[in-house]
Amino acid sequence: MGKNLLTFLSAAGVALLAILLLPALNPSRSLWKWRRTSADLVVMNATIYTSDPSFPFAEAMAIRNGRILRVGNYSSVKDPVGYGTRELNLNGKVVMPGFIDSHVHFISGGLQMGRVELRGVKSQDSFAKKVKEAVKDKVPGEWVLGGGWNNDLWGGDLPCTSWINDISSNNPVWLSRMDGHMGLANSLALKIAGITNDTHDPVGGTIVKTNDGEPTGLLVDSAMKLIQAVIPEVSILERREAMVRASKYALMRGVTTIIDFGRYFPGASVDHVWQDLSDVYKWADSAGKMLIRVCLFFPIQTWSQVVDLFQERGRELSQWIYLGGVKAFADGSLGSNSALFYEPYEDDPDNYGLQVTDIDWLLNATLESDKSRVQVAIHAIGDKANDMVLDMFDSVVSFNGMRDRRFRIEHAQHLAQGTTTRFGQQKVIASVQPDHLLYDADSAEKKLGAFRAQKSSYLFRSLLAGDALLAFGSDWPVVDIYPLEGIKTAMSRVPPGWDTAWIPSERIALDDALKAHTISAAYACFLDHDLGSLSAGKYADFVVLPADSWDEFSNDLPSSVLATYVNGVQAYP
Repeated sequence: MGKNLLTFLSAAGVALLAILLLPALNPSRSLWKWRRTSADLVVMNATIYTSDPSFPFAEAMAIRNGRILRVGNYSSVKDPVGYGTRELNLNGKVVMPGFIDSHVHFISGGLQMGRVELRGVKSQDSFAKKVKEAVKDKVPGEWVLGGGWNNDLWGGDLPCTSWINDISSNNPVWLSRMDGHMGLANSLALKIAGITNDTHDPVGGTIVKTNDGEPTGLLVDSAMKLIQAVIPEVSILERREAMVRASKYALMRGVTTIIDFGRYFPGASVDHVWQDLSDVYKWADSAGKMLIRVCLFFPIQTWSQVVDLFQERGRELSQWIYLGGVKAFADGSLGSNSALFYEPYEDDPDNYGLQVTDIDWLLNATLESDKSRVQVAIHAIGDKANDMVLDMFDSVVSFNGMRDRRFRIEHAQHLAQGTTTRFGQQKVIASVQPDHLLYDADSAEKKLGAFRAQKSSYLFRSLLAGDALLAFGSDWPVVDIYPLEGIKTAMSRVPPGWDTAWIPSERIALDDALKAHTISAAYACFLDHDLGSLSAGKYADFVVLPADSWDEFSNDLPSSVLATYVNGVQAYP
């Protein structure tokens, strides 16, 4: 028997035996190979909404090195399970892609979390009390900054310096309205800025004055630069802390990617966004402190710098930082009576709103940006402003030719008859903010008249019917960064204190609303190859929701997330 065995073990047999015994002789090599090919995490027994129309639902997915390997039922994804694979049994819980907020001012939001918070204030007394509390913590001469106020919540009267002068005589104060297109300064701040009865309105802005020509303290759109120019710069440390604070807050809301339009408002410095790229985002990336993905848009005035950066680095600076494109303003806001309309405001019959950027200059800047394949996004709220931008985009296509450019209109809030179909025909993305309608429903009918407001406002369903793509965002810190609430709003359209929907015919379905915060939002900024759906090859960014079935979720949308994962790693809580 032994002799036969030795005869059998020829040279080839010995070699084969060595191969078979190698794992036992060198276990570390075998385990290394196993680890390299096995999944890091398998999510199982879940109700996975993929946001991928080719495979809408799944029950399991395998993840390795931060990306999705496979999605499907458990038997189809279990092959990569191996040594070191962690299995996450969710017992039927609903999972969906991490939310993408398509429009935020991220560092501004983080800064505002540490300033005077006037969101939700409903009276002059409460307004003054908030400012008084903030002044207590300041030394004389130190600026008091904050914002979020909405005069519609206390009846519509605009605040003025007399509301806060007596309690802030030793401190300059600047408090922006919730929409970022108007702010209130106290008398000391006006004095520091050199704003007097003789100061003229800048182009694209208004210094609000009494009938006697006395500044009331209110500055609108580009007039805000008069104050912003004298406010001390925010330190690098403050901005870094604000970014980290904002990132943690976003993760709590289930947001894993944000489209950041930066600290850029009418009248603000165009340098802020560039400073934040170098001082904050690049620093955080190199220091390993990035918690969510960011896609950055820059002021269109700096389009040539953006072109240079695109040519040097491409669209992706890292797995955390993407370059979006450029942004401009066509008009102001409804709440500040500076959105541009064809017809005047009901409560201000001589006012049609403001065109805050010269249209010829804007056309030329858009032509040059687009020629270099830089994406262009333009703020437009009033019906005339939206048509003006659509006309301009049409001209750019005529000049530069057809291609996949994904022009965006930010807000697209009030549209003239027939305009909704133009978005689809021209393939212009409507980047909209559902939660804005909660605050505009009452004021829009006062400012525009009920008939006009109801025919033109937040026409989400009409836009979809015209084959437009909707991308949802919050415009944080204008309203809270809160995708689940925005989705509810788009589906119900019931403002606070109302028993019925505002313009119920414009409500949209759950699937459309979810896509607007996931795959459509990713497509809207050329990130759909990496993000927006739970598909093989994409980043494993997802949220787990407190619902045990799709029926439970769809019948009663939750207000919170149980957990947020980025790169397949739990990032919240």
